[in-house]
Amino acid sequence: MKGLDSEFIYPCPISKDYSLPIALAWLLLKIFLLYRLILATSFVLLFYSDTGPAILGSHDRDLFVYSAIGYALMTLGSAVLVKWPLVAYNTQAQWLIFSDIVLITLIMHACGGVVSGVGILLSMSIAAGGVLIGGRCALVFAAIASVALLSEQVYAHLTHSFVQTAYTYAGMLGGAFFAIALLSVVLAKRSEQSHRLAVAQQHTIRRLEQMNQMIVEHLQSGLMVFEPDGDLVQINQAAMRLTKITYPPQKLQQLEVALHEAWQNWRIQPGLNCMLVTLASQEEIQLRFSELKTTEGHYQLMILEDNALYNQRLQQSKLVSLGQMSASIAHEIRNPLGAISHAAQLLQESSAIDSESEKLCRIIQNHSQRLNRIVEDILQLSRKSRATAQVKLELNAFVAEFCQNYLLENALTDTQLSVQSCPQSVYIRFDSGHLQQILDNLCTNALRYGYPERGPIVFYIHTQDQQPYLDVIDQGHGIALATQKHLFEPFFTTCNQGTGLGLYLSRTLAELNQARLSYLLSDTSQTTFRLAFSDGNSYRIEI
Repeated sequence: MKGLDSEFIYPCPISKDYSLPIALAWLLLKIFLLYRLILATSFVLLFYSDTGPAILGSHDRDLFVYSAIGYALMTLGSAVLVKWPLVAYNTQAQWLIFSDIVLITLIMHACGGVVSGVGILLSMSIAAGGVLIGGRCALVFAAIASVALLSEQVYAHLTHSFVQTAYTYAGMLGGAFFAIALLSVVLAKRSEQSHRLAVAQQHTIRRLEQMNQMIVEHLQSGLMVFEPDGDLVQINQAAMRLTKITYPPQKLQQLEVALHEAWQNWRIQPGLNCMLVTLASQEEIQLRFSELKTTEGHYQLMILEDNALYNQRLQQSKLVSLGQMSASIAHEIRNPLGAISHAAQLLQESSAIDSESEKLCRIIQNHSQRLNRIVEDILQLSRKSRATAQVKLELNAFVAEFCQNYLLENALTDTQLSVQSCPQSVYIRFDSGHLQQILDNLCTNALRYGYPERGPIVFYIHTQDQQPYLDVIDQGHGIALATQKHLFEPFFTTCNQGTGLGLYLSRTLAELNQARLSYLLSDTSQTTFRLAFSDGNSYRIEI
């Protein structure tokens, strides 16, 4: 027998081909006890009220009284043991069936033997044995009941207790007991198999529900499911993060006004199922609406997507086209460009060339080199777009290592770069090559335009609302408003030596990693380029 802490028990030690779940087994035992209590109480009440059948105690009044009262008291005692299971289930079930056979046989004898019809009550005991115990145990109790009936008839015949005996009736009743035992075992097995199947399906459904819930919770996009009247049914963590709420609201109206208005506009114009919404925090969110029609009801789905994720996909699409274009024209541009540069160099080395022609040759070479750098930047950008591999980085350690390497590679002094680390560890998810390229571009610009002779370039790492930030601050006093409008446009530059792709490349790589590169002034009115990262401690699935 398995212990009570197992999922299934084997009620009978003779056979282990049948088992019941623990809770169901004890419930069936309690139901059988209730039946016994009703039967025993009915015997006693009908006998003493003189309203019962005349056969009750007709042969032996004292035997009937003692057996009926003993039957009731034994049932009450068993109920106590079932309520506080101090005795194993096997023992209690077997004892109840065995005592049923003995006591009902005595009550039957006191009522006039097999012909009284009381013996048919043993069929309930045999059926209970098939359900509660099952297997060969049920057949054993059927055999015991048959032997009890025949023994009672033999005893009555030897003592001349009755006018006539009924061996035939007792034998037929014994055969019925075996048929009932077999039938109850078969039905109990089928019930147990059905229960096992239901339990297995329930576990499968519960596991699938948990998996679906985990997937929904880890989606990178926010999901909100609500009823047509605006009652919220489900919201995931990404939606709560994007809408800046702490607790799930009960109604859609409790969210930001912009979201509620967007939902109302979609209900008026169902074709307008995709829109860009600006929240109160000035963050932009892409919204998509759709209908969910199920057999259980009609629901509406709102998908919230961070605009950084949208920009990432947009940039990936752009860069794919740019990569295809750059790969196709690189050969056509670089070969004649190399020929032009080489011809200018040869012409410049000629002894017959005058100073004016030498100046023109230098112009040709300088512009050839600039054009070559533009091609290199475009090719590098297309290669970066195809090699994105985000990893979890500790920002303090990464920036410190970058600054150390940058100082060595560019022969700078330690005072020209300064790192203000965050007191706690800051984790981000970023392609390490992309981040190094961005910081390299920002440092190069700061050294070129940021008046490095006035003080160091500062890398300031900080967090706000669990969002990591990295500020690159130089000694410049801001960029002209007219220039700011074109700051991140490709090929825009205020320097004749630049390609105009550095900041454009940096912002593009940032958006590929769901970050945002922006320009602002620090508290001390210094030129600052800020990288806003996504939290590296949260892992989400993109849809």
